[in-house]
Amino acid sequence: MSKTLIRGAKVLGGLPQDVLIDGETVAAVGSGLSADGADVIEADGRILLPGLVDLHTHLREPGREDSETVLTGTKAAAAGGFTAVHAMANTFPVADTAGVVEQVWRLGKESGYCDVQPIGAVTVGLAGKQLAELGAMHDSAAAVRVFSDDGKCVDDAVIMRRALEYVKAFDGVVAQHAQEPRLTEGAQMNEGAVSSELGLGGWPAVAEESIIARDVLLAAHVGSRVHICHLSTAGSVEIVRWAKSKGWNVTAEVTPHHLLLTDELVRTYNPVYKVNPPLRTEADVMALREALADGTIDCVATDHAPHPHEDKDCEWAAAAMGMVGLETALSVVQQTMVDTGLVDWETVADRMSFRPAAIGRLAGHGRPIAAGEPANLTLVDAAYRGEVDPAGFASRSRNTPYEGRELPGRVTHTFLRGRATVVDGELA
Repeated sequence: MSKTLIRGAKVLGGLPQDVLIDGETVAAVGSGLSADGADVIEADGRILLPGLVDLHTHLREPGREDSETVLTGTKAAAAGGFTAVHAMANTFPVADTAGVVEQVWRLGKESGYCDVQPIGAVTVGLAGKQLAELGAMHDSAAAVRVFSDDGKCVDDAVIMRRALEYVKAFDGVVAQHAQEPRLTEGAQMNEGAVSSELGLGGWPAVAEESIIARDVLLAAHVGSRVHICHLSTAGSVEIVRWAKSKGWNVTAEVTPHHLLLTDELVRTYNPVYKVNPPLRTEADVMALREALADGTIDCVATDHAPHPHEDKDCEWAAAAMGMVGLETALSVVQQTMVDTGLVDWETVADRMSFRPAAIGRLAGHGRPIAAGEPANLTLVDAAYRGEVDPAGFASRSRNTPYEGRELPGRVTHTFLRGRATVVDGELA
């Protein structure tokens, strides 16, 4: 079994230590560890984190392999420091049966770049009318624990209640895409001063907040777990904060792009900035950052949404919604949260590894960097600064909002159960 010694790494941003990997596990953490028989990586003070975990990834396979495949998506994940991703259900066919989620799970096993945990659809065909095979998906080889119609809201309160009741039996969670459809008909961007000036259909904050308010109440009534996808407004933060103050089992995520970008960018009419939920105001961005720092928002999730060139390189109204994010997520979090002094690297580990793994009940990930633990690790050069060049992405798609923007930090090594998937910033 191979051995690797990572020498002089700042574990969770602390004092430099040596970390010895032996086979699939961390063998020792300390100072002056022997390098006998081991490959040595001179970390030189780089940051060592547990492998990142994404609760919200669109891998597109099956059905939209022109955008992404499980293989290319997991390569992008590894390049971004992720050792596990949760694959959303809005594929073609929809992942609403045991057969489809097992297919995605097996493709993840074959890729070898990171673990893929499928998310099952809440309703058949994402149509919002009939519960999907929740129990069968949980009992399958994929062992699904998270269910979401992401891309569409489960807007029927009765269906949502029944889903929460059903998953409670096996400690599952319903992850809600909070968007009241009647309030967002024809919406193109955040409703506010910029949408009024541009003459684009407004997407009001209340369309998100009203669904979140309903669903935290339903979760409390049922005694089940609800997770709020890509929370984007200051009002949503306050609702989640209130629900948590009641002791209700509510968790929430925020995307990197909602921590950095605002609706002012839509003035360019560049469809790369078209996303669901839309980019909000500076005040919303600041509220999201503060909520992530204080733990009201549990985790960062990429909502990695790849699209082929022709679906984004068109007029704004016709463009698909979404951005790729796996390969830039950690850099955006460093810029918005670490470099601003809002959080330290230990908190980054919590919000990007420990908590998302716990929410998804994902065994073997989100574990401490300690002897005997699985060697799922990410080494980060936090001092690095460089412009984002999508031509170098591992993802099949290039729809990033950060092209040409300078971002801090670079993942130099990623380890999945002791095997290097990224070495010196390149895929192994």
